[in-house]
Amino acid sequence: MTEHSSDSRAIAVPGGRLSRLARFGGLASTVAGSAALNGARQMGRGQRPRARDLVLTPSNARRVADQLAQMRGAAMKVGQLVSMDAGDMLPPELAEIMGRLRADAHYMPGHQLKAVLNTAWGAGWLARFRKFDGRPIAAASIGQVHRAITVDGRDLAIKVQYPGVRQSIDSDVNNVATLFRLSGMMPKELDITPMLDEAKRQLHDEADYEREGRYLSRFAGLLADAPDFRVPALHEDLTTPSVLAMDFVEGVAVERLTDAPQTVRDRVMGLLIGLLFRELFEFHLMQTDPNFANYRYQPKTDRVVLLDFGATRAFGPDLADQFRALLKGGLDDDRAAMRRAILDIGFFGEDTAPHHQELLLDIVALSMEPMKRPGAFDFADNDLAIRMRDAGMALGEDRSFMHIPPMDTLFLQRKFTGLYMLASRLRASLDLRALIEGYL
Repeated sequence: MTEHSSDSRAIAVPGGRLSRLARFGGLASTVAGSAALNGARQMGRGQRPRARDLVLTPSNARRVADQLAQMRGAAMKVGQLVSMDAGDMLPPELAEIMGRLRADAHYMPGHQLKAVLNTAWGAGWLARFRKFDGRPIAAASIGQVHRAITVDGRDLAIKVQYPGVRQSIDSDVNNVATLFRLSGMMPKELDITPMLDEAKRQLHDEADYEREGRYLSRFAGLLADAPDFRVPALHEDLTTPSVLAMDFVEGVAVERLTDAPQTVRDRVMGLLIGLLFRELFEFHLMQTDPNFANYRYQPKTDRVVLLDFGATRAFGPDLADQFRALLKGGLDDDRAAMRRAILDIGFFGEDTAPHHQELLLDIVALSMEPMKRPGAFDFADNDLAIRMRDAGMALGEDRSFMHIPPMDTLFLQRKFTGLYMLASRLRASLDLRALIEGYL
């Protein structure tokens, strides 16, 4: 979850599906009207503008980002995911605007918060607390977090879900997809129905705080042998489908460690990437949300705190074996083995054009570079991200290649990408080959 920025303020969450639909309708009309006006102006100057360029403008991107941030819920969550996945495909000014969805989150006013907690805990809930901070310490797309101390002395972080989130997930996902199709960020020819269905399922899971609480406890058990990590304890007596109660744990947001000593930055990223490999190859269970705010660092204990298990996803050992084969093929420069593994994973199919297969193989080979270099890979002093972006854009702009991998693969790939972005931001330097060797 995101700590408050100067732009965060108390804004009521529109909870009804009709009110949310009206906002989408108004936003679509505004975007279309802006495109029509820009088109008329350019045609008046003798220009022949492309429809995509008329819609995908900084002013329209700002309108979409601002409205999704105010609506919150699944609408904002999908916007966050699209901004992360498509960010490198957008002009820098548009990527920066859409990236605000990952940084800024408004919060509920007091009267709306009270109504949500009255429904979850009953009207007399305040008597259970010695102190309950009305202003949240963090806010995100689906809920906000408050610090509270119970009458029996427990220091807690209470995550409270915004009203109407679960009821509006399906319609929000459909409406956001329509908006992004209108913007040209998604090709009209691509059938994204399977992706939308999976996004809805995943968001329904994330909106079930009792489910998240079970995974919170499960990861605490899985990492009982890992003293370098801290997972907050669940408090079941105060947890409901819309409220999650856990220990309040002090810590510094990991993305703020940019000025920390190199040894600290390297240690944090080494722990997180090592955990990624344990999740994939050992647990077969992964927290797939790449949001940097899910991790904190405790300078006094030198531990990494893990938060937010709503996006936890289980998968079978076969997928781990397929990724293991892909890694081994890439590290051995064996393109035939890489191709077999990519086919098994589903990044492309047998019917994918040969030149598209070669492009994808090149991209995967690029992604292996950090693990193939001898010694530490410096995430700051390299041009790999630029080369990966250019290769991805070349493939993405070819509208004849329209293949959606299996959903498990997409969620795992999002986690990989998120940790690479975090390592780049922290300018970490790591011997990745040593980290992965034991799992191959």
